[in-house]
Amino acid sequence: EVQLVESGGGLVQPGGSLILSCAASGFAFGDYAMSWVRQTPGKGPEYVSAIGSDGSSTSYPDSVKGRFTITRDNAKNTLYLQMNSLQPDDTAMYYCAKIRTSNLVWPYAYTSWGQGTQVTVSS
Repeated sequence: EVQLVESGGGLVQPGGSLILSCAASGFAFGDYAMSWVRQTPGKGPEYVSAIGSDGSSTSYPDSVKGRFTITRDNAKNTLYLQMNSLQPDDTAMYYCAKIRTSNLVWPYAYTSWGQGTQVTVSS
């Protein structure tokens, strides 16, 4: 059974930083591309980063490019999201998601999701 468990969310002031983690189990983590997706009430999910199976390729939307960095440690079956210069618009539930393929092929086909971790940016 695929399990994705996010952690690291919390309350942070504007301009601050957070690191999210996603512990993966139940599948060959190193064989799949992974992604972080966020969602706020009343809005559809928004992808905020993706990384290929070996970590050599990454992708970001313009809204977070230069502020967010996605990485992975295949030896530890863990996905990370370093978030800097956080703004109130970044407030959302952040989900770790498994992509169907090993490489990044848009649109991403998500096959599994975690339960999410809340990030709130407020003074």
